[in-house]
Amino acid sequence: MGLFDMLQISASALSAERQRAEVTSANLANAETSHTETGGPYVRKEVVFSAANNSPFMNVVNHIGRFGQAPRGSVELTQVIEDTTPPVMRYEPGNPDADKNGFVAYPAINPVTEMVDLMGSVRAYQMNASAVTAAKQMIQQSIDILKSS
Repeated sequence: MGLFDMLQISASALSAERQRAEVTSANLANAETSHTETGGPYVRKEVVFSAANNSPFMNVVNHIGRFGQAPRGSVELTQVIEDTTPPVMRYEPGNPDADKNGFVAYPAINPVTEMVDLMGSVRAYQMNASAVTAAKQMIQQSIDILKSS
C-alpha cells in the first residue's frame, strides 16, 4: 500500500463519516416532528457502511495499478435505512396531529443516542483528517529527501 492509497482510503472514510453526521443531525433536528409529508411522524434513519470495491477482481486490478478504483480498505455508504422502532405515543388531545383517542405519534429518537453517534462520527472524521495530514507530511518529506540527493 502506497501513500496515495492511504490518502484515498482516508478520503473515502471522511466522506462516509460526513454523511453519517448529516443523517444523525437530521435525526436530532426531527426528534419532535410528529407530521411529515407522508402523514406520520419522522422515522429515525441509520447508515450502513461497507467496503468499497468488495470484489476480489477489483482488488487484483488495484494491485496492477489501474487508476480511479478505490484501494482495498476504502469504505462507502451503501444505504440509509429506516429504524423499525415504533413511534412514541404521547397523550396530547389538543394537538392537530392527535388521533381519535388524543394520542400523538412522535419519532422514537433518543437525543443521547444521537449525540453519542454524532460524537463518534466527529472523532472518526478527526482521526482520518489526521491520517491525511500525516500522509501529506510523509509525501513532503520524501520530496525533500529527493531534492537533497
